[in-house]
Amino acid sequence: MRSKNETSGQKRSFIEKARRAQIITAAVDTIAEVGYPNASLARIADTAGISKGVISYHFAGKDELMDQVVTDIYTEIGESVLPRIMEQQNAADMLRAHVRGVAGYALTHPGRMATLTQIFTHARKADGTPRYGAAETEALYEPLENLYRAGQDSGEFRDFDVRVMAVTQQAALDAMFSYCSLHPDHDLMAYAHELSELLVRAIRADPPSPAPM
Repeated sequence: MRSKNETSGQKRSFIEKARRAQIITAAVDTIAEVGYPNASLARIADTAGISKGVISYHFAGKDELMDQVVTDIYTEIGESVLPRIMEQQNAADMLRAHVRGVAGYALTHPGRMATLTQIFTHARKADGTPRYGAAETEALYEPLENLYRAGQDSGEFRDFDVRVMAVTQQAALDAMFSYCSLHPDHDLMAYAHELSELLVRAIRADPPSPAPM
């Protein structure tokens, strides 16, 4: 039988988790609406219908809250795209599913993508440098590298530096979203289809040379 203290602790943990989720959602909605520079903790608290002190109880400050926002969105993107990738039968189709899946997520969650753009553009460290730079993208490169290696091992992909390709693919995705945010009439999924085919063609193995007559 569970003790009262254990039950009470689990209830408190659940409530705190729900409150943090509420704050994160409010932060996303606020940033998407008014932009990062105008999204003060007080304004986020107003969106959530709570006091600023409640945010301060759960997060040490705006930087920690933004870190959690970024983590949660990237986690959600991964959870959305991974099942599509795992359904594929070969590495080339997995790569296509990754690019097109991320684009599909962006189309169904424009507010979250706008929030990421605002945070990446405006968030700064104490020394004035961008808070989210090359070091923070390391976790995005590793899964792509694993995908490329699998394609190389199966013979689908040619020999190439997987880190160079991972950086290139991530930069291409960032450019895709930047372009389409500036040109909202552009078909994002059509762009994603073209980009995925370009990437596959760049790394697929050359067909074997015909045997001499």
